[in-house]
Amino acid sequence: QVQLVESGGGAVQPGGSLRLSCQASGFALAYYQVGWFRQAPGKEREGVACISAENTNTFYSDAVKGRFTISRDKNLVYLQMDSLKPEDTGVYSCAADPGNAGSYYCPGDYWGQGTQVIVSG
Repeated sequence: QVQLVESGGGAVQPGGSLRLSCQASGFALAYYQVGWFRQAPGKEREGVACISAENTNTFYSDAVKGRFTISRDKNLVYLQMDSLKPEDTGVYSCAADPGNAGSYYCPGDYWGQGTQVIVSG
């Protein structure tokens, strides 16, 4: 069964950190570009970061550049989130696609269900 599962969400105070994980089953994530997206209540989903498959190029939205780091290791992709702000609150989802990432917005064929991140103090 092809599946993406996110984990690592939670509630933190502003300035805190979280590390999200995106794990694949049923296919080899290493050969796919993977993007992280988030959706805040009442807002549209937005792209956050993307990592390519072959050369592991990374891309970030202006809103998270310098604070978030996307990385990968075999069948896992991580999103390290530092210096979190209240506006980072939302449901974070990952998506995988066999394409070659060229920007921070890289939706895919496969999506996870998401993990909740709440930043408030």
